[in-house]
Amino acid sequence: MKKEEQKAKQTAKVKDKGQNDLKMKNQNASKNQKGKSKNVQGVKRKKEEVEEEEEDNSDESEDESDMEEDDSDVSDSGEVTGYTDHNKDWLKPAKSGEADSDNDDSEDDIPDDFSDDELSDDDSDEDDENSDDDDEDLLPVEKKAKKLEKKQARDKKLAEKELMTNITQTEKYTLPSGQEVEQETNQPPDITLVQNRIKEVMGVLADFKEKRTEGRSRQEYIGQLRKDLCTYYSYNDFLMEKLMQIFPLEIHEFLEANEVQRPVTIRTNTLKTRRRDLAQALINRGVNLDPIGKWSKVGLVVYDSQVPLGATPEYLAGHYMLQGGSSFLPVMALAPQENERILDMASAPGGKTTYIAALMKNTGTIFANDANKDRAKAIVGNIHRMGITNTVISNYDGRIYPTIMKGFDRVLLDAPCSGTGVIAKDVEVKINKDEKDIQRCSHLQRELILAAIDSCDAKSSTGAYIVYSTCSILVEENEAVINYALKKRNVKLVPTGLDFGREGFVKFEKHRFHQNMKLTKRFYPHTHNLDGFFVAKLKKFSNKVPVDPDKQGTTENVTEQQETAVVNQSSEDKGQSSEEISQKSPETKTMKKKQTNVKKDKQGKSKWMSTKGNKKQFKPGQFKKFKNTSKGKK
Repeated sequence: MKKEEQKAKQTAKVKDKGQNDLKMKNQNASKNQKGKSKNVQGVKRKKEEVEEEEEDNSDESEDESDMEEDDSDVSDSGEVTGYTDHNKDWLKPAKSGEADSDNDDSEDDIPDDFSDDELSDDDSDEDDENSDDDDEDLLPVEKKAKKLEKKQARDKKLAEKELMTNITQTEKYTLPSGQEVEQETNQPPDITLVQNRIKEVMGVLADFKEKRTEGRSRQEYIGQLRKDLCTYYSYNDFLMEKLMQIFPLEIHEFLEANEVQRPVTIRTNTLKTRRRDLAQALINRGVNLDPIGKWSKVGLVVYDSQVPLGATPEYLAGHYMLQGGSSFLPVMALAPQENERILDMASAPGGKTTYIAALMKNTGTIFANDANKDRAKAIVGNIHRMGITNTVISNYDGRIYPTIMKGFDRVLLDAPCSGTGVIAKDVEVKINKDEKDIQRCSHLQRELILAAIDSCDAKSSTGAYIVYSTCSILVEENEAVINYALKKRNVKLVPTGLDFGREGFVKFEKHRFHQNMKLTKRFYPHTHNLDGFFVAKLKKFSNKVPVDPDKQGTTENVTEQQETAVVNQSSEDKGQSSEEISQKSPETKTMKKKQTNVKKDKQGKSKWMSTKGNKKQFKPGQFKKFKNTSKGKK
């Protein structure tokens, strides 16, 4: 009905235009008759031609459907706007438009096999109504372009719908059966098959409700994914399970980042040079480098070097230190001040110690300790090369350090760990680490952090801060250790001062930690392009050890633990077992008491240490005799 109404309107417009043209031409003809009375026959011929043209136009208007394009060329009043020359009668641009419109209509009339009822019925009607209103002011080319755009949009919708139907048919993934699993165990694994299965299983887990197969649980998919990741990346099952707990959504990115080495980074020694001068000197030697980032003013990233970085004249002169970017973070969190007394409890090979000395500008005192004598030798070499003069190097077990020395303003503890954050450097961590290793590391770290807190002085005017860091990403070695220290000592968590990094876990699996645990920082290789690292900063507010209600005299227990640690260290050197030490520990205590009593007895009998013996040597009368004899001689 709409199309018939449109056709009727168009035919009426065409007839009106034809009548207007006739009037104009009749007027022109009458003028010509007055001026040219002799050429009457020529005028008649012109009238006949005009009538024939009108008939042709009326016939064409009945067949054509889209005659709105002629509105731009010829106005309703009959005035020609498209052409202004005298040959307007035989110049007819409307015919080309009409022909094109015929082609468009013929294209629209072609049935579409892929057409949708929803798209064709409602949308087409609305589009036609809107187009009739908007297309009146458009040129013919613009109208054609608009039609093409509408057709392309319609085709695109249909293609997307078709694609979605195809995806829904093929996206359900079925897990391998028991026989297929047995065949894979007997044969060497197909890497491409495993890789495709990893992608498919991760896609199912991303939208588990719709993509899972019936009768299969989430645990089965997770177990298959863990098994495939272990075979593809060569991890043991224990470590892969721990990593999947920490990174439920980013496990693939983390594992891929561990397969790539971290960029080589160097730290400028500000005691001897500036970063700008060092960068220029190394660039002249063929080293391609850039600043490590906005968070550090002394770090440089080395992309490529034509010379070995550990043998340049600048390195030998102590202008820089080869050091990982993540090792800057604990020292930046510690924020040492000038003229302070600082302890680096596990300092080998000396990268953090030299950074602390540079920040202190060679003032104050640094005690660099390490339990391994061979590793402590590396500290000596680096300190001499970097030109540091305020450092004392010691070789003690960190657990007994409070018995040797206390009263430090700040303490840095980069604790020994499992190394799960530096897998790119040590690939053996993938296979060697198990649950016993993690428990052993965690127990040692708890003893060390208590010793570090006891070594710090809460009454320090400038510090009383302890920084704890590890190159591990496991919760058992990080948040669990800090939570233990918060319960056992009078310390609290404070902000690290680092602008980037992820917050520590407050809730993890079944664990619930202190609410301020979010002040700690975690760093990952796939997000920060640094080694996996954990940094926590504690402030000690009291030197008193909190007393547990179950145990009385905790201070005595602490001293006993430190004494047993000394005995354990000496017995390990002699090759004794821990059971023999536990049996002999009460005997050693009694022997120590006897030895102290004997020493006291000896001190009482000696001439130089006892005051009683000195008094007996000189009697009061002797002084008088000495005086009398001296006077007589005079």
